Amino acid sequence: MEGRCAVDTWTEFGFLRASSTPKVKLVFGTHVICTGDEEVYVFSVQEKNITAVLQFPEEVVDLIESHNKHLLIACSSGVYCVDLQPLLVSSSADASSGPAELKISSEFCVLGGHGLSSLLLVGSTLLTLGQRNTSWMLTLYKLPQPEQPSSYEMLGSFSLPLLSPVLLDRTETEQTRRSLLICLHSGSPPASNDSYLTHGQFGIQPVLFKLLFGVDAALARSPVLLWGLPDGRLCFLPLHLPGSQIRVLHSLEQPVAFVGASVVGETDPGLAQCLVVVGERGRVVLIRTDRSGSETGGSTAGFAERCVPGPVKCCSVDNNCLYYSTGSDLLRLNLLGSSGREDGAVQMPTTLNVCRIIALVAPTCNPEGGAQLIGLSDRGKLSGIKLPVGEQEVGFYQLPATQVGRSVKDLLSAIGDICERASALKTVIKSQNVSLKRLNQVVNICLLLKSAANTDEHRPIKEKPIRCCATAEWSRLLLKDSLNLTCVLENSSPYTLERGWTLCITVSPLSCSPGEGDETSSTFAFPVINLSPGGALEVSVPVAAAGDAAFPLTVNCWLVFSLLSVLEEEDLESLQSRHFTFPLNSLTVDWLHILREIGPTVSQKSQGSTTDAIEEFVSSRRIDGHKGANGGRENATVYSTSVRVSPEILRDTLKTERFGLGTSDLHLSLLNWLFESHGGVKMGRRGDQDGMRSSEVHARSPNEATVKLSVKEVNEENSGKEAHVEVQIESSSVAAVCGLHHAVLRRMQSLLVMVPMETAAAKKIQISDLKLALQRAEIQQSGISDALGSDVSSAQMNSVLLDVYQKLRENRLLMI
Repeated sequence: MEGRCAVDTWTEFGFLRASSTPKVKLVFGTHVICTGDEEVYVFSVQEKNITAVLQFPEEVVDLIESHNKHLLIACSSGVYCVDLQPLLVSSSADASSGPAELKISSEFCVLGGHGLSSLLLVGSTLLTLGQRNTSWMLTLYKLPQPEQPSSYEMLGSFSLPLLSPVLLDRTETEQTRRSLLICLHSGSPPASNDSYLTHGQFGIQPVLFKLLFGVDAALARSPVLLWGLPDGRLCFLPLHLPGSQIRVLHSLEQPVAFVGASVVGETDPGLAQCLVVVGERGRVVLIRTDRSGSETGGSTAGFAERCVPGPVKCCSVDNNCLYYSTGSDLLRLNLLGSSGREDGAVQMPTTLNVCRIIALVAPTCNPEGGAQLIGLSDRGKLSGIKLPVGEQEVGFYQLPATQVGRSVKDLLSAIGDICERASALKTVIKSQNVSLKRLNQVVNICLLLKSAANTDEHRPIKEKPIRCCATAEWSRLLLKDSLNLTCVLENSSPYTLERGWTLCITVSPLSCSPGEGDETSSTFAFPVINLSPGGALEVSVPVAAAGDAAFPLTVNCWLVFSLLSVLEEEDLESLQSRHFTFPLNSLTVDWLHILREIGPTVSQKSQGSTTDAIEEFVSSRRIDGHKGANGGRENATVYSTSVRVSPEILRDTLKTERFGLGTSDLHLSLLNWLFESHGGVKMGRRGDQDGMRSSEVHARSPNEATVKLSVKEVNEENSGKEAHVEVQIESSSVAAVCGLHHAVLRRMQSLLVMVPMETAAAKKIQISDLKLALQRAEIQQSGISDALGSDVSSAQMNSVLLDVYQKLRENRLLMI
């Protein structure tokens, strides 16, 4: 296998939990401890099997070997001490029975704590590092004597404040990741029989030690603690120096994934000449002595930064190579000659074609003479990774032809994997770009609708960027007449209403009170698929059947947007509302909109005198108290009302040329204008589409009553009265008369708005009287609807209708 990696799977532990942080450590000579979740496995490298399993009450975060061959294991709430020797002896004596199992209870806990994340043993001092509230806490304990194994004496503690996640632009979860703790010595570390050296301790060159940590720590030969934090800080503390404080050596500005030491050179064998710090996002910092950085020829500490492809899951370092895993590949980075940015920029990591590694052990020599890594994958596989023997940074022209072919094959395989990942990433990015583009357009539409709702309440409907208009038209189906409302959503904005928008229309009687709106109203929803700028969406809404007197109607239109059309269900779990509602405009369908024109009826008697109308009305109710209560049946009684308007107002406002009439035909102009589109609602097809040539209109109301609407000019010079144009409404139905009176008053109100300002000032037009009359008409219309819609006696209904008619006759109005 020369020149290639060989992966030998030793055992499998099953899939590991994504939230756990596994560790693989070499302790007790030939045993590897694999930590993850609440279980610790003791694996024998020589026998290739699991010899013991320890089960803890909570997740294991770190472990070390003590001087008395005990195992110190840190959980989030305390430190446990376990003697593994009896378990290993019993397991080797009875290998056929499987690994020894031990359930660890609280009796094994020797130190309490909160939020522990790292352990380190320096001589006879145990150090614990953990997060408490808003600070990192480093605590020192003296190891107990053999006769008192559970007596740990606290020597002191140091605290370091946490950095705010807001300042770091990180989440709280990122702030609670594991920390890394090692110990550095100036020169060769003390002998192991004097200080009980364990893993995580390195001896570095005295010159580099002095440059980094000061002369005092170098002269006192004090060990220095060095640890990396999830906020990117690399801190240090001289351990045996009086009055020492925690200081920051460097900041990676990303979570620290690895802190170690490398020889990088042949001088001072056994002493590290370079500190290696790696961040989770791929930033690598090499800290070493730089003899060319000073003009006087002195030495300085050089910090060489470079970036490698990330993310970094785990790392390991040997004399001159850094091995790190991104989860999808295991890479090797040569550290030789990386003293500056220029050198580091030339070298690139080489792939070892091993994937899914999340924990590594420092390289060791295998029996064949090559280096070997021990790795743990996210699928729980523990493997031995044999590195190529004598691998050098050479070109393909120096390699054998067979090895070149294998290298090319490996490169093509790696390129294929990268292309596949790049294609998947490109698809994800494209999908996110589409979603962002749609969300951007939705936000623009929402701002436009919100602005229109806040500032343009009195703006004409035709000027609004997104609006609704309607056409009321009768249709006949199965010998039954029904009124349909064709609503048109017009998009005059520069944006497209895409999938996710819904047009909602609510139809309710104008006379209904707020409390009963939900019972008497009907709501219709129509999805908007793709309404481009300048386009229109036409929908049909059933309004009422013939004989229904619940008019006029209020039609409220609004747009609703659902975030489910852009985002996924899991992305919306934290949102309180997934739908946004924006009102468009309200329309009023009155009695003039829904009249059905007919020819002049033979019943011209309806134009007779109305002097005794009240008496005839009362007498007719005595004869038949149920038929014709709502005017649905023709009778001899005719009710009428009128609205008068000054001819000067008509001449200044109505463009009579539009109807092809002369300025003298004011009554015809007014009659045509009354039947035009008002408030965004217009009538359906009428018999004479080119304008009315007669001053009378005969029609049938929704409650099947015959009505006559006439306009005439009155000029009584001798009577002393002002000349005016009179709109007269006649019908055998009180409901029809009141409804048409209300509709005419609404149009007259809009007529006064059209009066030019100079004319309004000259004529001193007062609109307050018209508003008051319109309010009275709405009250009368509400009274009729309540009387007809409720279950009351004939006498009570007659009393209500008579009262309404009397008020209608008393409130005559002349607009001058």
